[in-house]
Amino acid sequence: MSTTLFFNMAQSFLLSFTAFFVALDIIGGVPMYISLTQHLNEVDRKRTVNTSMLVAFGVALVFWISGHFLLQYLGITLFDFRIAGGLVLLLLALADVASGPDRAQSSTGATGIVPLAVPLITGPAAIATIILQVGSRGYFIPLLAMTLNYVIAWFALSQCRRIQSVLGKDGTVVLSKIAALFLAAIAISMIRSGIFAAITDFNLNGN
Repeated sequence: MSTTLFFNMAQSFLLSFTAFFVALDIIGGVPMYISLTQHLNEVDRKRTVNTSMLVAFGVALVFWISGHFLLQYLGITLFDFRIAGGLVLLLLALADVASGPDRAQSSTGATGIVPLAVPLITGPAAIATIILQVGSRGYFIPLLAMTLNYVIAWFALSQCRRIQSVLGKDGTVVLSKIAALFLAAIAISMIRSGIFAAITDFNLNGN
């Protein structure tokens, strides 16, 4: 493997990893996770973490495998999804930035599945990121970046009380807001690249 190829792959992996890390926003979800599991004992809390992460990763794998084919089946181009996904991510990011530190979120069903697995961990931001990363970088690199992020997410939720004790409640809120700002920037980039790709395709194909 040449140095240039290795550098390009490393750069692509880093960009993909960063996109997933920002989209998942696990650190920002730590306070919400604690509030949803505070009534559980330690054994049940660990079981909930494992259940939520398995379900969340399973949902992510489904979209990693079938997301691109789903777009083709629906007749949606990648740049269509970039624009739509970017708008959704932008709205989510703006809502997160504008929300208070104690935003409430109701729980339905098993806590480990709803809302922890979906949509707290694998939500619209993560799903859009998965499909877009596969569309632009293929399957292998996004799978590595996604898997590593879910491992980090599992560790963070497993140690959530220690993380919050180190960062403090204000620290987790600040990190969540910073992640939301990065998510907004990524969303703008997605919208911009989608519009540019659509214009280029129209100029080349006339449709």
